[in-house]
Amino acid sequence: MQKQQTLAAPFTLEGKGLHTGLNITATFCPSEPNTGYQFQRIDLEGEPIVEAVADNVAATNRGTVVKKGDITISTIEHAMAALYCLGVDNCLIKLNAPEIPILDGSALPWVKAIQNVGVVEQSAKREIFRIMKKYEVVDEASGVKLEIFPDDHFSVTTFVDYPSPVLNNQFAVLNDINDFADQVAAARTFVFVREIQPLLAANLIKGGDLDNAVVIYDKKVSQEELNTLAATIGGQAPSAENLGYVQKRPLQWDNEPARHKLLDIIGDLALVGKYIQGRVIATRPGHGMNNKLARVVRKEMKRTEVQAPVYDPNKEPIMDNVGIKKIMPHRYPMQLVDKIVQIEENDFVVGIKNVTANEPFFVGHFPDEPVMPGVLQIEAMAQCSGILVLSCVDEPERYSTYFMKIDNVKFRQKVVPGDTLIFHVSFMTPLRRGIAQMKGYAFVGDKIVSECEFMAQIIKNK
Repeated sequence: MQKQQTLAAPFTLEGKGLHTGLNITATFCPSEPNTGYQFQRIDLEGEPIVEAVADNVAATNRGTVVKKGDITISTIEHAMAALYCLGVDNCLIKLNAPEIPILDGSALPWVKAIQNVGVVEQSAKREIFRIMKKYEVVDEASGVKLEIFPDDHFSVTTFVDYPSPVLNNQFAVLNDINDFADQVAAARTFVFVREIQPLLAANLIKGGDLDNAVVIYDKKVSQEELNTLAATIGGQAPSAENLGYVQKRPLQWDNEPARHKLLDIIGDLALVGKYIQGRVIATRPGHGMNNKLARVVRKEMKRTEVQAPVYDPNKEPIMDNVGIKKIMPHRYPMQLVDKIVQIEENDFVVGIKNVTANEPFFVGHFPDEPVMPGVLQIEAMAQCSGILVLSCVDEPERYSTYFMKIDNVKFRQKVVPGDTLIFHVSFMTPLRRGIAQMKGYAFVGDKIVSECEFMAQIIKNK
C-alpha cells in the first residue's frame, strides 16, 4: 500500500517567465493530504488558489495554462512533471506572477530542489488509477495520436516528426518513472527560428533566450534577418548558411527534443489528479492533445467510483480454503469465500468466491434462472471483513465477528453460475473497542455487482 507524500520543507526558486518576461518567485510548500497540486497567486487580493487539474486547463499554446475565474497560471508543465515523478502528491505553489519561471527550460531545477528538501509520507492512502482499457485521442489533420493502454506500471513512449532537415524523426522512452530525474528532467524546451517572430507577434516568449531554450535553425533566411532575431533572444547569430542547433550548452542527448516532449506529456498527465498505471504511446504530441487525453482519463476516473482489485488466478493466495477454516467458523454450505489474495492490516482485504452451478442455493433460487441471492453476497463480504478484523488481533482463531448493522446496500447486476466474485472490504474508521465499520464491494470482472456498509463486533469465543 502506497501512502501520499508531500515536501519535507518549502523551497523557493526565482527566474523570469518564458512568456511574460517578468521576474518571478515560486515557493513550493508542503500541503495537506488529498489537496493535490494547487497554485496560489500571492500577488492578488485575497491570494486566490487555482487547482492544477486537467479540467482547469484554459490554453495550450506553447505551454499549459490553468485558469479559475479570471486567475491564470501558465507554463506549469515542467514543475508538474518534477512533482509527479518524484512522488509528491500534495503541494501548494505560491506565485507572485501569472506564470511559473522557466529557469533553464527543463524540469531539472525543480527536480534538484525537491531532492534537496526531500519528501515525507502522509497518513492518507495514495489512490492509483489503473487503465483498464485503451483510450485514445486523435487529430487526423495533424497526424497527432495519443494512446494509453493497460499495463502493470506507468511508462511513456513518444515519437516526434517534423518537416525539418535538422529535427525530423526522433523517439524517446521512459519505462520507469524513477528514471525521470536522470533520463528526462534535463531535456530543454526548443523552438524553431521560423517560429520566433510569430510567437513574439502573439505576445509570447518575451523571456525566451538561449539560456532557457534550444533554438533550431532549419530554414535559411538572410543574415540580416538572422542577426535581428538573435538580438531579440540575446544570442550570437550563426552563419545564415549553416543549418543546425543554436544553444549555449551542448545537447544533453541526441534526442533531447523528443525527451522534452515526453517531459511535457508527463507534466500534462499529472493534472489527471491521481497517479496512473498504464502505458502511454504518443505520436507527434503537443500540449493541446496531451490535455485532451488527460481529460478523457480524468472523466473515466470520476465516473469510476472504485476500481476492481487486480486478481491474478496464477498467483499463490495469501490464505486458501483450508487456511480460512482455521480462523473462521463457517462451513458448508455457508463458507462463501474460497481464498484471500490480498490483505493489508488495518486497511483492506481482497477475497475470491468462484460461483458454480452446484451451489446449494441455486436449487430454489431459481431453478430455471439461477441467481445468487444478494443477501449471500453481503454475507460473503462479511466473511471477508471478519478475516480483515481478525488479522488485527493475536490468536484470531479464538475470536468471531458478528454483524451489528448493515447500511446503504445496493445490488447492481445479477451474479450467475460461472462468475468469479472479487470482494474488496476496507475499514471506514479505525478498529476501536472491538467495533469495526467497513465498506464492502463485490465485483465481477471490473463491474460492481453489489456493495454495502456494515458494522461488526469482535467477540472472544467461549
